[in-house]
Amino acid sequence: MNDDLQYQVLVNDEDQYSLWPLAKEVPDGWRQAGKEGTKQECMDHVDEVWTDMRPRSLRERMEAGRSA
Repeated sequence: MNDDLQYQVLVNDEDQYSLWPLAKEVPDGWRQAGKEGTKQECMDHVDEVWTDMRPRSLRERMEAGRSA
């Protein structure tokens, strides 16, 4: 990743995050998460919001197992 570029934060259906160059089209399976800026700004945002690295489907299965 080039530090001179502007980035956006993307998220997929499993609540996994990624940085993506702002000038590039968002790839299938991903959507904008509402944060744009420098690489560091976007990384800081991801660090703040992505506190559980487990995919959503795994978290849901684990929760279902606890309430059974």
